[in-house]
Amino acid sequence: MAGPMWPRTRRGSTDEALIRSVYEEHGHALLAYATRLTGDRATAEDVVQETLIRAWRHSEVLINGKGSVRGWLLTVARNIITDRYRAKAARPAEVSGAAATPPVELDHADSVVDTMTVLGALDQLSPEHRDVLKELYYRQLSVAEAADSLGIPAGTVKSRAHYALKALREVFRQGITKEGNRMGRPPQQPAGLREVVA
Repeated sequence: MAGPMWPRTRRGSTDEALIRSVYEEHGHALLAYATRLTGDRATAEDVVQETLIRAWRHSEVLINGKGSVRGWLLTVARNIITDRYRAKAARPAEVSGAAATPPVELDHADSVVDTMTVLGALDQLSPEHRDVLKELYYRQLSVAEAADSLGIPAGTVKSRAHYALKALREVFRQGITKEGNRMGRPPQQPAGLREVVA
């Protein structure tokens, strides 16, 4: 029983030494080639490992003296990369499980109340002040664009915006709507308006 095992062990150690010498001689070039083809170092290292495993399984190709060993290794590496690419292209694209579940819709009641509160406060401003705030903060136009849209000088837009925001702050401080009802909590204004009203 020990007789048949000995040649395998001897052959195994011979093959291992052969693969080590192949790796020492061609490993760097093989890794560079695989990295260039895949564009990813980790994937290229996997390809080199797979190539060396195939070389170990077919060690007779390495020692028969026919053709270039490096050429054979590079061809095997290219075939492995091609097979991986084809396998990846044949599989359907992976999707996460989270995309299948519908997104949770937040309660929009607060934003409706905020919109109504801001609109109520804007109604208490003069039309000129209201128009300037709409152009600057809701349509998010620059001062020059708002001036063109309203047909007034840019300096007038700045001046009206200053006094409109001052008046709007006062409306929120008083907390009284046009109809005389108390306003609720301060609204969450759009980002630009929130910074200047607060």
